[in-house]
Amino acid sequence: MRVSQLITAVEVHAEGEPGRVITGGMPPLKGNSVYEKMRYMETHHDDIRLKMLREPRGYPVLCCNALVEPCDPSADAGFIIMEQTEYPPMSGSNTICVVTTLLETGILPMVEPVTELTLEAPAGVLKVRADCKDGKVTKVAFRNVPAFAVHLDAEVEIPHFGKAVIDVAWGGMFFAIADAAQFGIELGPENERDQVRFAEMIRQAAVEQLPVVHPENSGITGPTIGQLTGPARRSDAHGSSAVSVSTGAFDWSQPQMAPGVFDRSPCGTGTCAKMAVLHAKGQLKVGDYYVNEGPLGTVFEGRILEETVVGNYPVIVPELAGQGWIYGTSQWMVDPSDPFQKGFTIGDIWS
Repeated sequence: MRVSQLITAVEVHAEGEPGRVITGGMPPLKGNSVYEKMRYMETHHDDIRLKMLREPRGYPVLCCNALVEPCDPSADAGFIIMEQTEYPPMSGSNTICVVTTLLETGILPMVEPVTELTLEAPAGVLKVRADCKDGKVTKVAFRNVPAFAVHLDAEVEIPHFGKAVIDVAWGGMFFAIADAAQFGIELGPENERDQVRFAEMIRQAAVEQLPVVHPENSGITGPTIGQLTGPARRSDAHGSSAVSVSTGAFDWSQPQMAPGVFDRSPCGTGTCAKMAVLHAKGQLKVGDYYVNEGPLGTVFEGRILEETVVGNYPVIVPELAGQGWIYGTSQWMVDPSDPFQKGFTIGDIWS
């Protein structure tokens, strides 16, 4: 057996969303922050993202994380998030997967009943509280980066449909958010193709008609994610979401082939963006909880901790909580003669 690269990983999911965590085999990454290391990886080592997420080692819905040395002296660990078409600056489900991996594998010491730690994500430093029992992380709660609304009740023109009303907000990524009812869609796992299609359509329309830039980092633009919202199905939830993670470039000439997949979880950054919109509309206040239901019926619990300002935007500081489960460990390798060094995509499952 010939091996030119060996990567070790832990396979984890957070409320249904898979978030592979690379624990060994990463090259040295240059940068004075995890954000800079992420950009260095994007420029010089993007082959790792491609081989980990594409077939034969990956699949369309998979996310991946790389543990890296933090640059902030207060942080216990750093991590870089990888998705099919981008390096997100932040992700709630991936944060939960990373914390679960760090503590349950012993990379960082677990203290029962509560372990407190600090992580450095590309979007910034996160304060984390993990509830632990009998060696298992039973809940991960973290203070997310500030979230804010950029556009409220904005009208966009969607080819093949007409006008739609959307919000655009930041929750660690920029989201285009719309009420699913205006498209005649009921959220749930049964009609996922239409939900993904309209989520991708509002995202692409917002990119073209309502582009946004983060006020503190001009390298972060969007929207890069589409989110449909609707009423909750569970009695203990306040609302539900269907979030589409893009797997390729959108083509208006073939909107029925929207390149996206369901986020299996309720989406952590999407929950925070949604809370920012509700706060801006006067429907949530500091101290309020918001329980968001995903397509599988799992939930993330959000809470508004405080208000502050970022640039010219009034913002909220949200907390997000959920749980992750390890379901395997893996070693991934590349034979130097393998014709698919960076993986591949094919149209039967990749739109």
